[in-house]
Amino acid sequence: MDSGLAALLGAAVGSATTLGAAIVNGRAQARSQHAQWSRQLRRDAYAGYLGALHDRDVAMDAVLDALRADIPDLPDVEEKTDRFVTLAREVHRAAEIVILEGPAPIAEAAERVTHASSDLSHVMRRMSRNARAGDTTRKAEDTALAAERQRILYRAVKDFRLAARHTIGRTD
Repeated sequence: MDSGLAALLGAAVGSATTLGAAIVNGRAQARSQHAQWSRQLRRDAYAGYLGALHDRDVAMDAVLDALRADIPDLPDVEEKTDRFVTLAREVHRAAEIVILEGPAPIAEAAERVTHASSDLSHVMRRMSRNARAGDTTRKAEDTALAAERQRILYRAVKDFRLAARHTIGRTD
C-alpha cells in the first residue's frame, strides 16, 4: 500500500471517528438538556400545586374556625366559604398540570390529596348546612371528624411533597 493511500485511509478513519464521537456527545448532551428541562417543568408544576394547596388550606382553616364558634357568624362563614371554593378551583387547575407532567406515582399522590380534601369538604359542607339551620346536635362530632380529616389531608399533602422531591431529584 502506498503511503498516500495509507494517509488518506487514516484521515478517513480519523474523520469518521471524530464525527461518530461528536454525534454520540451531541445526543448525550441533548438527552441531558431534555432531562433538565423536564425536571424544571415538573418542579414548576409541583411548586404551583403546593402553593395552591397552601392558599386553599389557609382558607379552609378560616372556614373551619368560623364554623367552630359557639354561634357562627353566617355572613362571615359564607364569605370565607366563597374564598375557599375559589381557591379550591385553583388547586384543581394546578392538579391537572401535575397529572399531565407526571409521572404516575405523582398523579396518584395528587389523587390521594384530592380524595382527602373531598372527604374534609363533605364534613365542612354539613357543618355549614347545620350552622345555617341552627342545628348544633352534631357540632362536637363534626368538629372532631373535621380535625381527623384535616390530619389525613395534611398527611396526603406531605406524602405528595415527598414524592415530588423524589421525582425531581431523579436523573431519568
